[in-house]
Amino acid sequence: MSIKLIITFLIGFFLVAIAANQIAKFFQKNKFPLITGLIITGIIAGSSFLNFIPPKALKELNFLNEIALAIIAFSAGSELYLKELRSRINSIKWMTISQLFITFILSSVTIYFIADLIPFMATMPSTHKIAVSILFATIFVARSPSSAIAVIDELRANGPFTKTVMGVTVIKDVLVIILFAISISIAKAFINNEPINIFFFIILLLEIATSIGLGLLFGKLLALPFLTKADKQFKGIAVILIGYGIYLFSHLITIEAHQLLHIEFTLEPLLICIIASFALTNYSKHRIEFSKTLKEISPIIYIIFFTLTGASLSVHTLINVFNIALGFFFLRLITMFISGFTGVYLAKDPNKFALVAWMPYLTQAGVALGLATIVSQEFPTWGHEFETIVIAVIVMNQLIGPPLFKWSLNYLHESHLKANKTSNPENQNAIIFGFENQSLALANQLKQNNWEVNIAQLKSENTIDKEFNLICLKSLSIKELEKINLKLYESIVLLLSDEENLEIATYIYENIGTKVVIVRLNDRNHFEKFHKLGTLIINPATAMVSLLDHFVRSPNATSLLLGMDAGQDSIDIEIRNKDIHGIRLRDLRLPSDVLVLSVKRKGQLLVSHGYTRLRLGDVITLVGADESLQKLKYKFDN
Repeated sequence: MSIKLIITFLIGFFLVAIAANQIAKFFQKNKFPLITGLIITGIIAGSSFLNFIPPKALKELNFLNEIALAIIAFSAGSELYLKELRSRINSIKWMTISQLFITFILSSVTIYFIADLIPFMATMPSTHKIAVSILFATIFVARSPSSAIAVIDELRANGPFTKTVMGVTVIKDVLVIILFAISISIAKAFINNEPINIFFFIILLLEIATSIGLGLLFGKLLALPFLTKADKQFKGIAVILIGYGIYLFSHLITIEAHQLLHIEFTLEPLLICIIASFALTNYSKHRIEFSKTLKEISPIIYIIFFTLTGASLSVHTLINVFNIALGFFFLRLITMFISGFTGVYLAKDPNKFALVAWMPYLTQAGVALGLATIVSQEFPTWGHEFETIVIAVIVMNQLIGPPLFKWSLNYLHESHLKANKTSNPENQNAIIFGFENQSLALANQLKQNNWEVNIAQLKSENTIDKEFNLICLKSLSIKELEKINLKLYESIVLLLSDEENLEIATYIYENIGTKVVIVRLNDRNHFEKFHKLGTLIINPATAMVSLLDHFVRSPNATSLLLGMDAGQDSIDIEIRNKDIHGIRLRDLRLPSDVLVLSVKRKGQLLVSHGYTRLRLGDVITLVGADESLQKLKYKFDN
């Protein structure tokens, strides 16, 4: 094949891929998954309709599939961050075991016994039926980490059920690829009528062990681009080339083993990729930059992969196998329900989890589709029908899975959707003592940030404001202050005279305890009195000079903290998540646009650094993009 013809195929395909991206966005607007639009566009561009991507082009463009599969495996491995899964490890363990074994065993046995109803399996000998059954069952176990993360981020979900789902989803993909390596080796032996003996299993174990070992080595190689100061485009290209290099290396080892040793020794490039990504994520300081790079290149990779997959499908075959795919969809659903119920029982999780434990694991995407593609290439006689059935099942799972997952999170009250203006589930509220221009300006600013604000005034002020709830006090006596119930407020701002402020601050100190109390100081001589009561003091006489000083010495940081940079904000978050307890700051998986400013423990600011270990109850101050900060609220919550 000439280079000129390959370039022609590439140009033609990339034009189709650009169109597929636009068409897929139309599907998204109409509540269909992105993958559906890409696959349908590929079908239309393939040999079934327009023939823009003929079968000959698919064969020559197979290297694009291998690049895409490598990136999909890298993405799956990067989500397996062990330090964030500690508190739910027992539940993750039992749910993973249940999902892996029950789904695999029930699916493979059922498919074997109904094989005569499946056209391409009906005439096969028993050993071949076993081979196809275990390959179907292996793919049924696979789940989509990217889809799970998308739903969790959309609902800002957090809680024991969510943590279990996330842990099971990413661990399963590693185990599924190992299971697939075993299954496809057994399937090859059955279909090629090769003996399955001790030597066979020794070779199989060596293949898996070698793949894992190479994965650890390639993890070191994968970190090299991030040791440089090169731009992000270079690093993205380097990751792609390393991924494709793993496939080329695996093919080379297979060829050399056959020529030199006269044995079939097949490495599993998907396993190498996922282990390499796992190693970099858990044992390297480059995990954040690596994750960001993957997120930037993944959309392009998915467009290429799913469009190519659609182009390889035959509409005629798809119509013929649709009923089978529908039956397989329900078979997988039933096995998921049984395995989910069993996992909850073995882990001794709350009974309310049992009803919905299967719902988060329906959705499938990249890994499952990648495994089906490998089967299609490995067994060309019947692999095309196999792949078509799997794709149809995946599309159904993509349509049904996310809504069910969302429903389960809402059912268990682990979703944290943005509240209506009339409600405030985070209890972000404040009370301001004193009715004046500054108190109104502060109240409006807090309201824009979704805080509930009340303004307390002495009856003598006799003012009216419709925007805020005004509380009128006859005096500042204990009896009057008790009526307000100051325990309900997150922050208390005192803008009265120093004598009145001191009276309220003393009441809070003696009757309520630690609260965020902010005082506007009028006379410097009263500073020590307020300081002893643990209040945060603002001195108007020096505040402007201090602010100007900070602007002169550190203009970027000051404008950021004051919210003058568009889309940027700062926030204090209390650590309540047990998984975060004991983690070092450098090990936190924070978005790349978020920085840690300080850590406060038991009222004392720590001299924090990368090795500072967080504790439950710590208050961590973060600055960064608004959207990223809102997501992190639920990451640190219990």
